[in-house]
Amino acid sequence: METRNTPMLATPTPAAPTPTTPTRAVPVPLFHGRGPVSELLIDALPRPRAEVDAALAGLPPLIERALAATSDILRDDDLQLALLILYGLHYGSLVETDGDWEWHPATLAARLAIEEAFERELRQRVAPPELPQPTREAVAAALFELTGRDTGPSLSRYVAREASREQLIELVVQKSVYTLKEADAQTWAIPRLRGRAKAGLVEIQADEYGGGRPERMHAAIYAGTMRGVGLDDRYGAYLDQVSAITLASFNLMTMFGLNRRLRGASVGHFAAFEMTSSVPNRFYGNGFRRHGYGDDVTWYFDEHVEADAVHEQLAAREVAGSLAEDEPALLGDIFFGAAACLTVDGWVGEHILNSWTAGQSSLRMPLDSEIGGAA
Repeated sequence: METRNTPMLATPTPAAPTPTTPTRAVPVPLFHGRGPVSELLIDALPRPRAEVDAALAGLPPLIERALAATSDILRDDDLQLALLILYGLHYGSLVETDGDWEWHPATLAARLAIEEAFERELRQRVAPPELPQPTREAVAAALFELTGRDTGPSLSRYVAREASREQLIELVVQKSVYTLKEADAQTWAIPRLRGRAKAGLVEIQADEYGGGRPERMHAAIYAGTMRGVGLDDRYGAYLDQVSAITLASFNLMTMFGLNRRLRGASVGHFAAFEMTSSVPNRFYGNGFRRHGYGDDVTWYFDEHVEADAVHEQLAAREVAGSLAEDEPALLGDIFFGAAACLTVDGWVGEHILNSWTAGQSSLRMPLDSEIGGAA
């Protein structure tokens, strides 16, 4: 048998690893889903594109089943949270995802399906008042009459006189859904208006955004209120706690603002919102002062006492009244929007006040017991 001399082989040097595309960590959301639709969105949207595409393919049947099953879309936890998430693709700062999903056909189709049912339910349940003539003064007078009606027990008066420290913290949490994005929902309407109505809205919004000073933006001032009572001011930090009707209140504003055909409703809602702000904010501020909180907490409420006393006049005449004169066909929607504001925000107030007077929390989940300690 022939023997061969086999040369010694050098120990191989380990090959350098082949470069790979790093896997993007999926961000952990600040809140959880409330049913199959919102759970799918929260899980899917932060993922890589191919995974999102695959997941969203299952969205239409989930929405169809959820809409068929709900008895009250305004208080449906899953659908209202899902709509808030879908609107968050336009606002940002809710679910971390690629900007491409803002206008993706799947997310738009999902948003429109929920919006259609949401608007239909609102139009069935909200009764607009008798319409005035489409003139600035007639519209303003009708709006003042509508917003001045006594609709029962007042949440703001309860806050001023009776609310506990824990209830005040709950109020700050409930209001944070809109107020950390204050004015943004109404700003969508600016390019959808023209002339006097647009100019009036811009004048008010300039105040809302601090007149060019970021620290005076109302959303920034409210973030200071949250920090002052020991809360986390990140948007979405308390979405697990707030009720579905609170989500619906903000979704209502966004739906009106994002749809050009609903610009009349957006303006009517805006006018009613501004016209019912000044007095309640005075009571809210007094409630916090009663518990020893200082200007760092009450600044937001105090700012709105004076500002909204001016804004209500502008909103009623220059924005809503001018729009009615310039586009009389929108008169009905202007008053639908105003009535929807008063109705839905009234339901939010009723939910909170009824919970408190029954000795219960208005939140879905309890807050940390250490929040809102010493003022």
